[in-house]
Amino acid sequence: MSKKSRTQYSILNIVAGLGGYAVNTILGLVCRMVFTRTLTAEYLGISGLFTNILSMLSLAELGIGAAIGYALYKPLATDDRDKVATLVQFYGRCYRAIGTIIFVLGLALMPFLQVLITHKPDIKESLYLIYIIYLFNTASSYFFSYRTSLIIAAQQNYIVTSLSYSITVLQSILQMCWLFMTHEYLGYLIIQTVGTLAFNVTVSSIAVKKFPYIKQKNINPLPRAEKKSLIRNVRALVIWKLSGLLVNSTDNIIITFFKGLATVGLSSNYTLLSGTLNTLINQFFNGVTASVGNLNAIESKTKKMSIFYSINMANFWMFGWAAIGICVVSSDIVKMLFGSGYVLPPSIPFILAVNFYMVGMQSAVWTFKNTMGLFRPGRYLLILTAAINLVCSIWLGQIWGLFGILLATAISRVCTNTWYDPYAVFKYGFCESVVPYFRKYLYYLCILVATGFLCQLACSHIHVSVFAAVIIKIILCSIIPNTVFFLCFFRSQEFVFFKQLLARLYKKIKSRKKG
Repeated sequence: MSKKSRTQYSILNIVAGLGGYAVNTILGLVCRMVFTRTLTAEYLGISGLFTNILSMLSLAELGIGAAIGYALYKPLATDDRDKVATLVQFYGRCYRAIGTIIFVLGLALMPFLQVLITHKPDIKESLYLIYIIYLFNTASSYFFSYRTSLIIAAQQNYIVTSLSYSITVLQSILQMCWLFMTHEYLGYLIIQTVGTLAFNVTVSSIAVKKFPYIKQKNINPLPRAEKKSLIRNVRALVIWKLSGLLVNSTDNIIITFFKGLATVGLSSNYTLLSGTLNTLINQFFNGVTASVGNLNAIESKTKKMSIFYSINMANFWMFGWAAIGICVVSSDIVKMLFGSGYVLPPSIPFILAVNFYMVGMQSAVWTFKNTMGLFRPGRYLLILTAAINLVCSIWLGQIWGLFGILLATAISRVCTNTWYDPYAVFKYGFCESVVPYFRKYLYYLCILVATGFLCQLACSHIHVSVFAAVIIKIILCSIIPNTVFFLCFFRSQEFVFFKQLLARLYKKIKSRKKG
């Protein structure tokens, strides 16, 4: 198998992710517009609610995926095929058991749906049938995903993303045609399920072709000592996963309880936009994760820290720019795409932008934390994160409704992982003081607030049609932040790193064309 450099793999992964996601995003928004015009808001609420419930059930995964992914980086870097085959075999057995557990637990939760959904939605389909389709879609993926993880750990995520987006594009087209012709939700879900199965089966076959030794006979079992180490990591990760789910996957459940499925549907249009931007930017981090894992497995501390700070600056640039857009432009986009009846008060896009930025600014930290295998530090602190989020969501939700529930999420993050995760990476990963990181964090935050104020001031004087307003505001919220960020960073070491990287890539491309 031909080997590429970490930079080449990262670029392939990023380009495939961004290219596919750009096409998929446009189709996804068009599909969403068709959805809102052919079905009621309750269907959007059902989609958000069942997705959250099944995310909670995914706790059964116990963090095995992250632990095995970390374990695969070194044997893949050294081409230790026997170890790779051993880990993949162990991983497969675990995930087949997990898929079965998730399906059984999901069936056991069905009688409690009536308790959660206090206001009966105005739909003609059976809620239980819809739920079973969602459940099957989630549980079945676990019988294939361990091979997907092998391709990703081998720095070849571009294969997975290209296939995923190709299938999703075809799926979206079929779903839109179905909704236009029938206005039926069940067919929409069945098309989605077929698409998921097609992706899982195809990517699993690709993994076997690229790594045929994972199917060889007489694969050695995982040694007891390594299994114990893996189990220790999994124990730590289950706490991380449980706390993360309680923080990230309970908002729609609480909103449903207090405000009903229709409110979930209204807010989901905003979270769709922020989620779209989050996934788009994370194509960069998904593209470099395996390469960072390879870096952490074999390179010096100095090089690791240099790369970390460079990625962290890119992290701020992308998420800061997007957060400003969410705060200033998202209501206009919702009005243009879905109608004025779906527009929420200005406080909602503001708090969504705050949450988006807080999570986004952790991306570089989490990339290094996971690829360094730092699963155990701070695992109990996240229980506090979840507790703060649940208590504040219920309390503030009763006072301020949707805004209070979203604010509670921000409060829980500020109190815990926003400061602790960077501390853990620097203390246990780099063995250095975290103070320089926090100085940069505050510096970045000051730049963001000032830039956001400039954008809001500039856009407040725009009084034109909604389509023209969206175009003008997007242009302003792109020119102003990027100009300010460039003036602030163009002399920094981090900016110089990327400039030199692009220069090297340009020379390589130029030399290949001449050859």
